[in-house]
Amino acid sequence: MLIFFKIFQEGIILALQELWSNKLRSFLSLLGIAMGIFCVIAVLSVIDSFQNGLKDSFAKIGNNVVHVTKESWDMQKLTTEWWKYIRRPNPNYKEFVALQKNVKTADAISIRAMMPEQRLIYRENQVENLTVVGSSYDLARMFDLEIDYGRYFTQEEMKSGQDRIILGYVLAETLFPNVEYAIGKSIKFKGRKVKVIGIFKKEGESILGDGFDEVAVIPYNYFRKYFNINSKDLFQIISVKADDGITIEQVSDEMRGVLRGQRHLKPKEEDNFEINHLSLLTGFIDGIFGVVSVAGAFIGIFAILVGAFGIANIMFVSVKERTRIIGIKKSLGAKRIYILLEFLVEAILLTILGGLFGLLLVYLMTIIGNNTIEQFDLFLSQRNIMWGMGISIVIGVLAGFIPALLASRMDPVQAIRS
Repeated sequence: MLIFFKIFQEGIILALQELWSNKLRSFLSLLGIAMGIFCVIAVLSVIDSFQNGLKDSFAKIGNNVVHVTKESWDMQKLTTEWWKYIRRPNPNYKEFVALQKNVKTADAISIRAMMPEQRLIYRENQVENLTVVGSSYDLARMFDLEIDYGRYFTQEEMKSGQDRIILGYVLAETLFPNVEYAIGKSIKFKGRKVKVIGIFKKEGESILGDGFDEVAVIPYNYFRKYFNINSKDLFQIISVKADDGITIEQVSDEMRGVLRGQRHLKPKEEDNFEINHLSLLTGFIDGIFGVVSVAGAFIGIFAILVGAFGIANIMFVSVKERTRIIGIKKSLGAKRIYILLEFLVEAILLTILGGLFGLLLVYLMTIIGNNTIEQFDLFLSQRNIMWGMGISIVIGVLAGFIPALLASRMDPVQAIRS
């Protein structure tokens, strides 16, 4: 054990001497390893960060929520069967009421209709091109919405369709000089006055957008007074949150039976609606991430190979320069395994230094990225650090093995004479 430790120590010292005595050559060789590690680990870090941001965004929407729409969220189906979805009817209020009455596995059920490109006015201030959502009462429970100022709708306000409105935080900041000042004020919507009763808590930017920060919500029954809810141009969706202990499949099956009955579909007829879950989107995104990972790894492998050849070149030169020393060591009784380990440790140390440099570049990338990207946080995980160091060690073994093997097989007499 003491001998191995001594060999390891000498390998580190010789590697550092080699680096110092051939600065440019060593730097260029290490740069190849660093760029390869950077390409591979940077791609993995971006993917991990993006997926983590998606999970946080999906958590806000709800992983136990299913959504009834006329089109599928499966991107493959959406691109190949778009003609079928265009002819389907939107979910409607009658179906929402039927689901409320008959689906026993649901914790909350809501319907919402969204109308983009609307305008709200308060005195001299106005906001254009915003989305106004007409929703039923369970919207807040569905998406865990919190009120920062004021209050949420009452059941009576929702049922009777009173002229009440709740503003997203960013929207309220635009209309009012002070957000708290908005509560109780009347603003104009479609030429009519509506009373502001609440401000949603600020959510901030995420991968899926700003959430409800720039959205205004009014009662569904007020919304349907001024918009044609049967229009095919109107985006309308019914969302159902599964009760505790109920799976998505169970609540989906119960919903499917109710909706088929409402639409008078025969047993052999195909559904003319879709029950979507966020896993459809995540599956599509995971596929994209897989392609990006392969592309990043492919680019990284080429960069690593260039660096590996550079490290191998350094090791061949190092063996050549120390041929006489190798001969002396072997004549004094040094075993072949000790000579091999000496050069192998040197090669591994060189690649580890290159890997550390590559990881440092990735870390700097995350710092710069977090100062420019607001939708999600970039981070360098311990797993990716281990991957980077593991790849560096493997490259060191592969690049240094042949030079180390040649050194260990040298004839001591010929080595000393050279």
